[in-house]
Amino acid sequence: MRDVDRIYETLLREHLKTNRQIAVVSGPRQVGKTTSSRTAAGEHTYYTWDRQGDRQLITRGPDAVAEDLELAVLGDNPLSVVFDELHKYRSWRTFLKGYYDVYGDQTRTIVTGSSRLGFFRRSGDSLMGRYFHYRMHPITVGELARTPVPVEEIGTSLTEPPARIDDDIWDDLYAFGGFPEPFLRGDTRFHNRWRRTRTELLFREDVRDLTRVEEVGQIEVLGKLLEDRAGALLNYSSLANDTNIAVDTARRWTAILGALYHSFTIRPWFRNVPKSLRKQPKVYLWDWSGISDPGARYENMVASHLLKATHWWTDIGLGTFELFYLRDKAKREVDFLVTRDDDPWFLVETKQSAQRSVSAALPYFQEITGAKHAFQVTKDAAWLDADCFSRNKPVIVPARTFLSQLP
Repeated sequence: MRDVDRIYETLLREHLKTNRQIAVVSGPRQVGKTTSSRTAAGEHTYYTWDRQGDRQLITRGPDAVAEDLELAVLGDNPLSVVFDELHKYRSWRTFLKGYYDVYGDQTRTIVTGSSRLGFFRRSGDSLMGRYFHYRMHPITVGELARTPVPVEEIGTSLTEPPARIDDDIWDDLYAFGGFPEPFLRGDTRFHNRWRRTRTELLFREDVRDLTRVEEVGQIEVLGKLLEDRAGALLNYSSLANDTNIAVDTARRWTAILGALYHSFTIRPWFRNVPKSLRKQPKVYLWDWSGISDPGARYENMVASHLLKATHWWTDIGLGTFELFYLRDKAKREVDFLVTRDDDPWFLVETKQSAQRSVSAALPYFQEITGAKHAFQVTKDAAWLDADCFSRNKPVIVPARTFLSQLP
C-alpha cells in the first residue's frame, strides 16, 4: 500500500501557526479531512459529532467545552482543537461564534464537514472574520509529484515546474480515482466494495440526515443519471422525465447532490463570445473512477484537477479563480476555461490520443476571450520535461506534464 503526504496537512499546519481564525475544512466523505486535520494539529483535543459523549458536551455549549479543555488553567501556548463533522449539529454556527468570541485567543481550531459549509454566506455570515475556509479535494497528479510540500513554497507561484510520476501511479489514479483509500490500496475488488459503500452512505445517510428530501430512491436514480452523463450538457427537463419528477425538483436535487459532493457543475463563459450558450451547465463527478466511458472519465479527471486548482488558489488568497466551459450555437466548444479575478487565463481541451494539429476551437476562443494560454491536453502522450505555461499560442501538451504543474 502506497503512502502520500497531503498538501492540506502543510497548509493547515501553517494556518494554525499564523492565524487566529478557525480553519474550516470541507470536502467529500473519505477524502481525508479528519486524517489531515489531526495530523496538522499535532498534539490536540479531538471532538466528533459522531460520538455520543462529544455530542452531549458540544450541545451544552462553548463553556462546557472550555471546561473540558481546562482553559481556566494558564498555559504557555493556545491549545489545538479539532471538531469533526460539526455541520451535523443544527446550531453549529451559534456554537462556533460563541466559542470563538470567548475562547479564540486560547485555542487554535479546525472544523471539518463532509457537506458543503458554504452555508456561512446563506445564513447572514454570522461567522464573518472568524474563519478561513479550505476546500479539500481528492489526490491529484501535482500532489503526488511533489510531496511533502515545504511551507515556504505555498502561495509563491500559481503553477509549478513539471514533475514526473511513475506510469503505474498514473494508471492507478485514472482507474481508482483520487480518494485516498482506494487509490493507495490499488486493488480492484476493494475499490468496487468501497464505491458501493460510499454510494450507500451518501444516499441512505447524508441525503436523509442533512436534507428534507424524503424520496431517497428517486434522488438515487437522479444520481445515477448524472453519473451516466458526466461531461455532458445538463438538461433538467430530460432528467425530470427520466426520474418522474418536476423540472424544478430536478434542478433542486442536482444542487443537493452538489452540496453533498456527489457531483459538481460548471457554467458556460459567455462574455465577448458571440452566440454563446448562457444557461446550460455541464456536470462532472467528484469520483471519476466509476465512469465507464474512457473519454468521459478522462475529461472528468481533468475537470477535477482544474476545480481543485481553482479552489486551492482562491482559498490560499492568490485571487479569485473559477472554472467554466465554452460553447457557441455553431457548436464550437472548448472543454474548460480557467479565469483569474474574472479575466480568462487559460483554455483546456482534452483529447485521449495524440493529435498532430490543434483543435480549431482553441485558437478561435483564445482570440475572442484574450486568454493567455491555450492547451490541448493529451492523455496518452508520454511525460515531457517542459513548462506548459511557457507557451502563449495554442499548444498540444501531455496530460501527465500539464496536470503535474497544478496544485
